[in-house]
Amino acid sequence: MFWWFQRDKNLLRCEAREVATHAYELVVLMPDGAERVDKFTDAAALYDRQVALTRELESEGWSGPHGWHV
Repeated sequence: MFWWFQRDKNLLRCEAREVATHAYELVVLMPDGAERVDKFTDAAALYDRQVALTRELESEGWSGPHGWHV
């Protein structure tokens, strides 16, 4: 699943993915190209982090999420 946040003309991309059985990643690609990967062993923990990240980004002035989900 992909989605984006926007602040001014900057875009921040997020991706949640299952990489193996009971192995999930939340990838955040910053506007400067820096990438952060958080790893989880269950989908519930991944979801909780997605919700927390959305709140953090909104508090920092990012709008979103935008884009499409798979």
